[in-house]
Amino acid sequence: MKDAARQTRTYLMRLFKKHGFNPRTDLGQNFLIDLNIVEYIVERAHLDERDVVLEVGSGTGGMTTFLAQQAAAVVSVEYDSNMYQLAREATADLENVTLMNCDALKNKNNLAPAVIEKIEEKLAEEPGRRLKLISNLPFNIATPIVSNLVATNLPWERMVVTIQLELGQRMASRPNESQYGALPVWLQAQCWVKFLKRLPPTVFWPRPQVFSAIVQLVPNISRRRSIEDRPFFHDFVRRLFQQRRKFLRSVAVGMYRKELSKPEVDQILAEANIITETRAEQLDVDTLVDLSNRFYRVLSKEAVTE
Repeated sequence: MKDAARQTRTYLMRLFKKHGFNPRTDLGQNFLIDLNIVEYIVERAHLDERDVVLEVGSGTGGMTTFLAQQAAAVVSVEYDSNMYQLAREATADLENVTLMNCDALKNKNNLAPAVIEKIEEKLAEEPGRRLKLISNLPFNIATPIVSNLVATNLPWERMVVTIQLELGQRMASRPNESQYGALPVWLQAQCWVKFLKRLPPTVFWPRPQVFSAIVQLVPNISRRRSIEDRPFFHDFVRRLFQQRRKFLRSVAVGMYRKELSKPEVDQILAEANIITETRAEQLDVDTLVDLSNRFYRVLSKEAVTE
C-alpha cells in the first residue's frame, strides 16, 4: 500500500514539516491516523462500481485513496489550498478522483452549486449510479453538510461520517431527551440514523479536545414521502424548537399570528389530538410530521383564498 494511504501520525508530521505548514484547527483539520477506523468507515459504506462518493474535507487524501479503490467515482471537496495540494499528490494516479478546491457550502442552508453540478455530472455518466457521503467531516461544517444533503433531491443512498460525539448523540436523540430538537426531527423524518462507534481523540492527529463518533444515515423513503412540503416542514420544526420550553400552542400562535387566529390554531391541535400543555420536545417525529402537514394544508388554503 502507498504511504499516502497509510497516513500515520509520523507520516503526517513529516509531510507537514516537508511542506512547511501546520494543520489548521480553525478549519477542523483533525486527520484519522488509525487505519482500522478508516477501513471500518469504508467497509460500512458498502461501496461498489455503481457508487459516486462525495467526500467533504479531503485533508491529505488518506481516506480518498481508500474510497477510490472501490467506488466508480469520488468527488472530494477541500476548502484549504494547502490541503488541496497534498490531496492532489496523494491521488495523482487515481483517474476516478475529482478534487475540488472550494467551499462545499454556498451558505448555511445550501450546498455549493458547483459541487452539486459535479455530483450530477458523475451520476449521469452511467445508468444506475447512486450517491454516498463518506467523510471525516470537519467539525465546523458537519451539521450543514448532512442537513443540506438531506434537503436536496440528489439520489443519495448512504452517509457514513465522523462527527463530534455530541452531534452524533443529538442526531440520534429521542423525545424528552435533552438533545432532541429540530435537527434530529428533520433527519429522522427522512432517514434511519444509526450511531455506529465512539472514537477517542487518540485516533486523530492533531488530537481534538472532544470525543467523536461514526454515524450512519440511510433514507427512510416512507417517512419522507409522508411530508407534504419539505421546505415548510424544515421551517416548521426549526421555528417550533426555537422556544422548546414553551407550550406548543403558545409557540404556534406566535409563529402564525399573521395568518391564523388562536381558535384556528386550537382547532388544528385538537384535530391532531395534541393537548395545549404539550411541548414540542415531547412529540415524536411522526406526530410532528403530521402536525406540520396539518398547518401546511390550512395555511395553503388561507393563501389561496386571499
